[in-house]
Amino acid sequence: MKATPFTKLLVANRGEIACRILRSARAAGLSTVAVYSQADAGAVHVAAADEAVWIGEAAPRDSYLRIERILDAAHATGADAIHPGYGFLSENAGFAEACAAAGLVFVGPSADAIRAMGDKAAAKTLMSAAGVPCVPGYQGQDQDAESLQARAAAIGYPVMIKAAAGGGGRGMRLVERAEDFAAALASAKSETRSAFGDDTVLLERAITEARHVEIQILADRYGHAIHLGERDCSVQRRHQKLIEEAPSPAVSEALRAEMGAAAVRAAKAINYEGAGTLEFLLGADGAFYFMEMNTRLQVEHPVTEAITGFDLVTMQLDIAAGRPLAMKQQEVTFSGHAIEVRLCAEDPPNGFLPQSGTLALWAPSPAVRVEHGLRSGSEISPYYDSMIAKLIAHGPNRDAARLKLARGLRETLAFGLRSNQDFLIGCLEHPVFAAGEATTAFVGANQAALFPDRGAEEAAAAVRAGALLHAAPEVGLTHGFPTPVRLERGERTYAMRVFAGRRGRCRVEGDGATTSLRVLSVDGGVYDVLAGERRRRVFLSRVGPQVWMRDGGRSWDFEDVSFEPTVKAEAERDGKLRASMNGRVASLTVALGDRVARGQTLLVLEAMKMEHVHVATIAGTVAAIHVAEGDQVEAHRVIVEVTA
Repeated sequence: MKATPFTKLLVANRGEIACRILRSARAAGLSTVAVYSQADAGAVHVAAADEAVWIGEAAPRDSYLRIERILDAAHATGADAIHPGYGFLSENAGFAEACAAAGLVFVGPSADAIRAMGDKAAAKTLMSAAGVPCVPGYQGQDQDAESLQARAAAIGYPVMIKAAAGGGGRGMRLVERAEDFAAALASAKSETRSAFGDDTVLLERAITEARHVEIQILADRYGHAIHLGERDCSVQRRHQKLIEEAPSPAVSEALRAEMGAAAVRAAKAINYEGAGTLEFLLGADGAFYFMEMNTRLQVEHPVTEAITGFDLVTMQLDIAAGRPLAMKQQEVTFSGHAIEVRLCAEDPPNGFLPQSGTLALWAPSPAVRVEHGLRSGSEISPYYDSMIAKLIAHGPNRDAARLKLARGLRETLAFGLRSNQDFLIGCLEHPVFAAGEATTAFVGANQAALFPDRGAEEAAAAVRAGALLHAAPEVGLTHGFPTPVRLERGERTYAMRVFAGRRGRCRVEGDGATTSLRVLSVDGGVYDVLAGERRRRVFLSRVGPQVWMRDGGRSWDFEDVSFEPTVKAEAERDGKLRASMNGRVASLTVALGDRVARGQTLLVLEAMKMEHVHVATIAGTVAAIHVAEGDQVEAHRVIVEVTA
């Protein structure tokens, strides 16, 4: 026994994963320490720990990526172990080495194991030697653009460009034609350099219509390793996972044993210790190919916990303390089915554009497991990942879990900024997903169904919102004069006249139609509404001019512009480029006086680990630039002006 006991754990992370680790650490009897940036001073994970230490400004490079500050926090509080969570420093070999040098137990694998799998190119070579099947491609050191284009042609299109130094979809580009390769390579290298400080890429043959299936492994320091089955992570956007489930609908018991054996073989090949995940592409023919190994806990670990009954964080802590694995492979059993969705602060119909701001109301459903670090009033910062919570449902079978999760999403209130909540419901209820047939092409292949035109629904929702803003069961206007109301959502404006009467009765006139309803009762922001013969519950919240409503299982947000001028500047024609979100200026591609074409890239904003290109809305000359590279800007701020 090579024991390394510890009694006080510092969690070098934030948000929902920090809260998750702290929960298991407390249950294990450990004292706990949180760290936080300036942006997270009031965060839930800070209050959840026994102690908390400030480690820097908002940006990750000034706080959660500062190794020396995290080590100083451990020494100042007497912590003798560090759990890195996922993201940030979790797969940083230098951090694992620094912890060891400082006499701290690192809850994770050795620096050598992290380094071996952290370089995706070297990892493929190592896995091939261990007998793990790999996707054909190129993972060499020659990074010359022309050489890489020649390699891509030799591999054959479509090809995938991937970051060699990291994961999470950053720097990943699918290239289907040779003429698109150069631009995709430049974009991938820019994003990779920004995310990981290294723009080295590798090329792989794109396995289309494949499933993304991963195997959870656990290994102790005594050479014992087991797998806990697979997770299917095929539903993705921008190569980032959105829905994960266990077991996979496409994996038989025999295939599970084969993939599990390959994953265990891979872990033993690098003397792995702790929890880790081998990610594979699974073709329609049943052939599977190694993509990468994540040397950390995965975001989607709760679905494995649900079907095995294990607490993976507790098992990580046991392994880090030097305890041997408590079970053998044949003792691992599975029960039922579990599905997880990632609730993200983003606007799916608008290219999944990240959203930041204040979460005015947060009320998660009690019917499902919810992992989060939120409360009403929480600030969603542009500095970190867009995922704000995870919802997990477990049932006796896949359909039971799917329906339970869809209901849990419908019952969850997240007002204050747009999210992918309704998009996730649409995915869960789509016939392809319901049948267990979703591949990595699912979102792209079902755009029409997943992004339907909801104009008629939106107009009806606007009418109900306008009515509820002025109707109440016990009070109301007694005269017959109408109240003019104008609500905006995106490019649409809904103008109406609201006649509010006694006892919650309300009549709305607009667009040549008249709608009547009655508010039977109000409890906080919950309205019991009778519209015709149909009774429904509507959730409504107002913060300043912003109106948030959950009605009929969907979320709507409007801006009340009833008292604003009706004529607005034609933003698309005034040449003023406005920031689409809160973010950092990653690059400026023009200078003062440059002539630009309509649609030409002017700058790139970075937020929530993603880059977003901003283009000229008119052709003309760059007349003013109000930002510099590295500046942090707020949404809607004018950043570049072009004169026609």
